[in-house]
Amino acid sequence: MNDRNRIPLTVVVLVLSLGLALPLWGCGQTQGSTQSATSTQEKTTETAKTDEGESEAKKETIALDFHKPGDGYKLQQVVVLSRHNIRAPLSTNGSALDKATPHTWIDWTANASELTVRGGALETMTGSYMRKWLESEQLIPENYQPKDGAVRFYANGKQRTIATAQFFSSGMLPVANVNIETHAEYDKMDPVFSPSLTFMSDSYQEAALKQIGSMGGATGIEDVASNLADSYALVEDVVDYKDSDAYKSGEIKDLDTKDTKITLELDKEPATEGSLKTACQLADALVLQYYECPDAKAAAFGHDLTDDQWKLVSQSKDAYVDILYTAPLVAANVAHPLLNEIGKEMDAKGRVFTFLCGHDSNLASVLAALNAEEYELPGAIESKTPIGAKLVFERWANASGEEFGRVRLLYQSVDQLRLGTMLSGSESPQSVDLSLEGLKKNEDGLYSYKDLRARVKDAAGEYDKITQEYGEVELDQAA
Repeated sequence: MNDRNRIPLTVVVLVLSLGLALPLWGCGQTQGSTQSATSTQEKTTETAKTDEGESEAKKETIALDFHKPGDGYKLQQVVVLSRHNIRAPLSTNGSALDKATPHTWIDWTANASELTVRGGALETMTGSYMRKWLESEQLIPENYQPKDGAVRFYANGKQRTIATAQFFSSGMLPVANVNIETHAEYDKMDPVFSPSLTFMSDSYQEAALKQIGSMGGATGIEDVASNLADSYALVEDVVDYKDSDAYKSGEIKDLDTKDTKITLELDKEPATEGSLKTACQLADALVLQYYECPDAKAAAFGHDLTDDQWKLVSQSKDAYVDILYTAPLVAANVAHPLLNEIGKEMDAKGRVFTFLCGHDSNLASVLAALNAEEYELPGAIESKTPIGAKLVFERWANASGEEFGRVRLLYQSVDQLRLGTMLSGSESPQSVDLSLEGLKKNEDGLYSYKDLRARVKDAAGEYDKITQEYGEVELDQAA
């Protein structure tokens, strides 16, 4: 295990990131030039106030929505599974991403796959919001400095996940000495966060591929991406795909919904070949560029896209994640280490807050394994797990000591991501309560905490059922 003590470094990086972000977002201007002579008198009067009065006045100016489930409940514990924030594309110069367009991608503020300056600043804002929420619920005091074991920050070994956890912790616990825990060599995938298939047999592979092939009403894997034709066409148009030298030379072909191939192998992530992979790479880079670039038209290489068109671009990327990680047999296989980790955190004595930082594949597979019902995300162009999204598990108690649970997605809208409007400190991120199939909510939209904990345990236990069912089939065949 690597514990990363980063208070001095993070403070420096935080100041730099916000300092760079302010001019870009137009939030760096002050109102000092508009103040009249009366402002001096007002300031003189304010100095007569007590510290307590000043604190209360400041609180009243902040109209944050903490999405409280109802009166009579006290927050007991929060476990967060987060996707990293904005990163540079995974591909490097000279890759298929570059070859597929005659245009030049923006100059990112980070190396390939790493968290950008904007991503760090945005994550700090969400951490600050989380701090204010937890303080308002009296789960933590102001300027909280937790005792050993009260909070836990655990990230995958990639730079973007470690950095996301660091920036979030700086916003949430700005005066605490927070360690970011890792269990993998730097830049390597931690088995807890790696969506790899740790069980495989011929019968399992056949059944899982059949499930994938039936997704979205398709009749087989060759047809699974058939509803992506419009997304493919728009992606090609935006990047001017057919004007690229690689297309003209025949090195790359038209994006075709019929050439999707899925590969499931032991100790590897589910993989795909063909147009779906290429379309995902292009859509991913376009969406990230849209978040990162203040000029929306420039982000789309001169195309003036509507919100609905940006959603259509993102559809190729969203479908890639759904197809590879959300079929029930696949989700139960790849998500079980993380489900076990979430369950342990929910049971951890004395723990009030946990932050686990991974990837969109983690959130997608965990949600699928938990049998989450379909949901919509207002203000987002990514349909299921937007950049920086947080899957939040909450434990509440009423006056009688009965415990209840809630599961929701917390995320920043496209405007919040692009404009940094949460930097004002008075704007809340988006929040959507999730429903789990077969679990009943009370009148306040809460589950019995016992039922919620059992669902997490049962979802993790599906892995053992898979190994028993499909492992025994293989043994019988061998005999």
